Formats: sequence, structure tokens, C-alpha cells
Amino acid sequence: MLPPQNYYLGAPLWALAAWKGTLFKANAKPAEFLEQYAERFNAVEGNTTFYATPAAAMVERWKQATPETFRFSFKFPKEITHKAHLVNVAQATTEFLQRLAPLGERLHYMIQLPASFKPSELPQLAAFIKTLPREYGYAVEVRHPDFFTKTPQRQALNELLTELQVDRVIFDSRAVHSAPKLDQATEEAQLKKPRLPVQLDTTANQPMLRHIGHPIQTDNEEWLKPWVAQTARWIEAGKQPVIYLHTPSNVGVPALADWFQVQVQKRLKAIMTASEPL
Repeated sequence: MLPPQNYYLGAPLWALAAWKGTLFKANAKPAEFLEQYAERFNAVEGNTTFYATPAAAMVERWKQATPETFRFSFKFPKEITHKAHLVNVAQATTEFLQRLAPLGERLHYMIQLPASFKPSELPQLAAFIKTLPREYGYAVEVRHPDFFTKTPQRQALNELLTELQVDRVIFDSRAVHSAPKLDQATEEAQLKKPRLPVQLDTTANQPMLRHIGHPIQTDNEEWLKPWVAQTARWIEAGKQPVIYLHTPSNVGVPALADWFQVQVQKRLKAIMTASEPL
């Protein structure tokens, strides 16, 4: 069931072979995964670009496999964000953006910054964002603790992003860290995913939630109920949220997304019914 266009819903990847027989047809080939993924989701995290810029032919295949209403939230390459901390990256940024430009309106970028990116480096972030083409949407994810625990630094980041009309990624890893170590995927997720305070800071019109979930579906539903309500509130306020659901193995993400979408639509219907004149 494809989400309506008042919000975006997706997974952290589109090419998981374990989805064959559920999200994908049982006999689906890897080259068909994205097209079949786009029949159920209208967005995806583009983690692949964090590690390497795709070939032009690959970008063209992605374009042909998705409708214009689909969104790729591509991460900027780690050489730009993690190694260079956004300094002296004009040429690399231009080359990266030009390579993906054929995707046009499908593009939405994530500037994921490492925990070593400090509040004192905010001028670098501001300068970098100001060089970016304005026809695309952008979201910034920070991981340095001071952006969460120190009020002046948190406020400075939010004011900057509000001024530039860039969204701040809301990162919620509480569910995965609440889980027992049921399997290797859960243990690895708990090691890799940071524990940061969850803050409802919205700075532009497309608030992005990255929810790192529990390995058990019913436990995930309990953690996601408040986000169902918040997603409905964002939509009711005229915003267009972007929701990415993760689980340790990601095998259960399609079923979790179906549940999430049904709950959001129920909440929106209840809001509309309550607002109808008597």
C-alpha cells in the first residue's frame, strides 16, 4: 500500500534479498528490486552514496525504476562530511551533485555529520549549505552530544537551520537499545547506533525521523505510537514529514511500515472527523 503524497515513508535501503516473496516477487532479480520497492514505498534513505558516488548509468537506472513522486534521501559522501568536515569541498560537492542531477525532483539530501563535528564548526555548516542548489530539499543530522545537552549550542543549530530552511533529522534509537541481544544484527545495531536524546526540533517544512527499531514487531509498535501521532500532527500543520523505519536486520521493515501507514491514516481520519462542524 503506497503512502499518500502528504508524507514520505521508507526504509534505509531498497535491495534486501530477504524481502523476496514479501516486498518483492519471489522470483525478483536484483535489477528489479528498486522498481518493486517503489510500488510500496515513496522514499528511501540513500546510504550507498555515503561510501561511493554512483556511476552515471546507475543513476539513469534509478530514474527509470521510480516515479517522479519518489524521493531519494541521499547522504553526502563521507569524504565531504566526515573527513573534510565540509571544508574545501566545492569541487567534490559539485561533482557529486552533478552526477545525481538527472534524478531531478526525486532528490532530497541528507548531510549526516559525525560525532566529531562540534558546535564551534557551525560556520562551516552554514557556509556549505549556502553553496547548495536550492531546488532540492536538505536535512542535517548531528551527533555531537553538545547539540543535544547544551541549550545555547542546540539553539544555535536550530536557529541556523530555520534561517536556511533546512530540516534537522530527528534520530530515535531508544527502541533498539531497549532490546535484549536476541541476535547478531541486534548486537551490531546497538554497537553502531548512537544513544542521543530525542528532541522534537523542527526547523523547516519536511521534518525527518530516522527510527532505529526493536527486532520484535509488537515492541516496535509501542515505540512508534507517539510518532504516529506526531506524524499526523505534522501533516495537519501543513508539513510533509519524511519517516524512515529501521530494524536491526531490516527484514521486518515492510510489515512495520504497513502498520505505521495504517495507523497514521486512522489518526488523520480521526482529526478530520473531530474538526468537522456539527
